[in-house]
Order: sequence, then C-alpha cells, then structure tokens
Amino acid sequence: MNGKRFFDWAYHKRARTVKRQIDGENIHPREIFLSFTTHTPAIITHGSAGLNGSIKGIGFLPKQEFIDEILDIYLSHISTADEPHYADRGLKILYEQMWSPEAEERIDFSILGTLELAKAHTWTNLHENATATLLFYEPPIISFEVRTKAEIHTDGIYHKFLNAQHDMFHRPNPDVWENRPAYIFRIEEIYDNSATKNGFGTPIFP
Repeated sequence: MNGKRFFDWAYHKRARTVKRQIDGENIHPREIFLSFTTHTPAIITHGSAGLNGSIKGIGFLPKQEFIDEILDIYLSHISTADEPHYADRGLKILYEQMWSPEAEERIDFSILGTLELAKAHTWTNLHENATATLLFYEPPIISFEVRTKAEIHTDGIYHKFLNAQHDMFHRPNPDVWENRPAYIFRIEEIYDNSATKNGFGTPIFP
C-alpha cells in the first residue's frame, strides 16, 4: 500500500489503543492523550477567512457497500443511551466495526471524515476553496502532511454516519445532527514530514 507508514500510524496505532482500552488495560492518561494525535490533525484551509489551521477529530470511513449496515448498528446502540455503560459499550462497537482485524477490509483508506461544530474559519474557507491540508503531529518527531480535496455534506449518508459515529461514545443528541455538517476529505497526496531519514517532506502517496 502506498502511504503505508501513514496508514499504519493513523489507523493501526489508534486501533491498538482502543483495543487496550476495551480490554480494561490500565493505560497512563499521558499515553492515551498522545495517541489522540492520530485523530486530531490541524486542518489547514485558505479563503476569505484567511489562512487558517483548526484542530478537529477525524477518522476513516467504511466503504460505500458497508456503510448502511454499520450505520444501522450505530443507530441501534444510540437508542440505548439511557442504559448503563453507554460509552463503554459504544467504544466496543466502534472497535468491532472500524478497528478490529476483521473490520480493516471494510475501511475506505482514500477518505477521512469529520464534523463541523463551529462553522467559523474552516467553514467559510471550504465553501470557497475545497483544497485542504491535514497536518498530523506526534511529539517529538512524527508528522504527516495529507493533501486533500474537501466535500461539505449537510445531509445524506456521510452526514448521518459521521454524526452517529460521533455519538457512539459521546452523549447522543440526534436533534442537533442537522446543524452539524460533515466534511469528507479525499486524499490526493501524503508526505512524511517526520524528523527521520525517511521524512522531511518525503512523498509517500500516491
């Protein structure tokens, strides 16, 4: 796979951390927080709101042929929000559907998705200019630059899926989904910007 270094870091590392969490391993909070760097790039955009960088939680999505099935599983879980251990149960389902070894073949590694919760600079810029760079950084040396074309979804399957996926762990509130647009970032280029002999802006995808 072209870009293997990035996908191993962004997808498999996060999968390993989630598995340790659902197995009940006592992970130091610092390690958990550091692992979040695989999930929280700076999204760099440019438009009338200026050259902007915004940290957002982001992740891969299922391939089209699997997304409806997984969404149904999500919605079933969301309907149990008043039952005990909602977040723990949700994290286990997320692992099974998105990060387990069996789930990997269902993942579309050509796209990343997130929600827009602020509708500020990123929102303005992406309406005018679909070009966006996602800058990932894990101290002290790991960094990846993912150049993309962005899509804004205010309804449809990606919009519903990303809102449901967000609410699998967080307290669900489907009433606000219509006011939480989704972004899909289609990956065009990936560079390894890490401070290593294979980094410093080395192109690794396509």
